[in-house]
Amino acid sequence: MKSVVSNKQLINILVSSLALVSVASAYADSNSELAKQSQNPIADLISVPIENNANFNAGPDDKVLNVTNIKPVIPMELNAEFNLINRVILPIISQPGVDGTSIDRKNGLGDTTYQGFISPKKPTASGWIWGAGPQVQLPTHTDSRLGNDRVAAGPAFVALKMPGKAVYGTLLSQVWDVTNSGDKRISFLTWQPFYNYNFGGGWYVNTSPVITANFEADGSDQWTVPLGGGIGRVVRLGTQAINFRAAAYGNVVKPKNGPDYNIQLSATLLFPK
Repeated sequence: MKSVVSNKQLINILVSSLALVSVASAYADSNSELAKQSQNPIADLISVPIENNANFNAGPDDKVLNVTNIKPVIPMELNAEFNLINRVILPIISQPGVDGTSIDRKNGLGDTTYQGFISPKKPTASGWIWGAGPQVQLPTHTDSRLGNDRVAAGPAFVALKMPGKAVYGTLLSQVWDVTNSGDKRISFLTWQPFYNYNFGGGWYVNTSPVITANFEADGSDQWTVPLGGGIGRVVRLGTQAINFRAAAYGNVVKPKNGPDYNIQLSATLLFPK
């Protein structure tokens, strides 16, 4: 027996197919916009990044130093013109021993960093988005080898542009110790230039090396300068938007026992308004 499909049924199938295509296209557009927002460190967007950093050939025995950073971002409205972007960095560290015989690997919580960026709600006339505020480092480590007993504080600044499919800018911070407890002084600079290019459908490539300088270390051991980049995509699992990213960086400048290269894997939960 032959199955006969009426014109009305064909129209219904076509309409349903077009509706599915329209929904898929809307999600793709939404994911692309979310990808750009998530690349803005001071976006008015609640997010919870979970970033794992595997640092290879670290220490005198060339072991793996693993750091998982949990970095929630919670924006708050200050008034009609400004937001306060609250960022917290909570590191979970697995640090190899100093040598292969005397000190074992230590696992635990590192020191917590808070950044509070006061940022205008609207870009400048030339398209710049900026934020500035304090950065505070607190001694929350669970082992003396995973942190510093001193409290540190200083300024943090970020500036970026988002023209077309690109998002680029820089994040800069410096902290100094402000308490006397502990024997390790702190003077630490972090500079993170970043560039992202979005292809559509939530896909993008990026480079965002974290350049650091420990000014309390000996001259040859102060700077760490990585080069590299990665790829990412914003997808939806049900209604939850998640930004997945993978990247690799090689340290072209590093301290004597610093790692040679780093592989990053991250998943960021996004909660758009």
